Amino acid sequence: MIVDLRSDTVTQPTAAMKEAMFNAVVGDDVLGDDPTVIQLEELVASHFGHEAALFCPSGTMTNQIAINVHTNAPGEVICDNLAHIYRYEGGGMAFNSAVSNRLINGDRGRFTLAQLKAEINQDDVHFPPSQLVALENTCNKGGGCYWEMSEIEKIAAYCRSVNIPIHLDGARLYNALIAQNTSELEMGRHFDSISICLSKGLGAPVGSLLTGTKDFIKKAKRIRKIFGGGMRQSGYLAAAGIYALENNVERLKVDHENAKIIGNILSAKKEIKKIYPIDTNIILYVLNNEVDLQSYLDGLKSKGILALTIGYQIVRLVTHLNIGAVEMDYLESNL
Repeated sequence: MIVDLRSDTVTQPTAAMKEAMFNAVVGDDVLGDDPTVIQLEELVASHFGHEAALFCPSGTMTNQIAINVHTNAPGEVICDNLAHIYRYEGGGMAFNSAVSNRLINGDRGRFTLAQLKAEINQDDVHFPPSQLVALENTCNKGGGCYWEMSEIEKIAAYCRSVNIPIHLDGARLYNALIAQNTSELEMGRHFDSISICLSKGLGAPVGSLLTGTKDFIKKAKRIRKIFGGGMRQSGYLAAAGIYALENNVERLKVDHENAKIIGNILSAKKEIKKIYPIDTNIILYVLNNEVDLQSYLDGLKSKGILALTIGYQIVRLVTHLNIGAVEMDYLESNL
């Protein structure tokens, strides 16, 4: 048996999702006439209370487009030190938009309003202008933790008071919404733009959406073209996204429950020094210093359990819709 816990991006489309894709009505999205893409964009925009949305191949692209539209060189983007846009997008902010980063050392990827205020640059020629604040929810490198809505509300209100736009990297946003029992509308009202990934816990094979005002999305569509993200009969992919949103959101609770069960299994292992708090579907744990990390991962692989490392002695496991009762029983005996 193979139990793939490397990421929630490894999910396979179900038979029902494939049927939805097969039956999709398509057009040419670059020309703006793919009806299924239009349906998906309108659906997501309305869910989050935004005027418009744009379907793109990946969450990295939607993040990078948002940064490009919101900023002008030589501006600065403020984010947490653990943020995906800083750690895992290939230096895209500098390469694509010629902006620099101001990093905040928050708590597992989340910073406070007080920390943010301390990092806003004064209007001084020595400093790049602070042009964008970016949050990530949930925080991947923080172990799947989510932002408290009270802190988001305070940060968003402050950003508006100083006329700095605020972007949300929502790669696993639905995990955060389910964990907090928060609505899309409540989350959406605090942000100028949101990147929403369909290909992680929601189980679609490809795709992310960027939401914002009509004017913002008009500019974003131009940048998508420049970045090579225009797709033609992408309604086949959009159909998978619609299916995912209609069928795979509430079941994220199962992934969260399974993650906690795995955490309990790991808590009895002597080779583990620390397990991060488990809030959603990501389990991060730290091995004792005397344990060889690669040998540990190879040992799991020999038993058919696939995992990743995201730092020194740190192992990451991620639950998803392809981890069911059979896989969980296997993990209880073999992890």
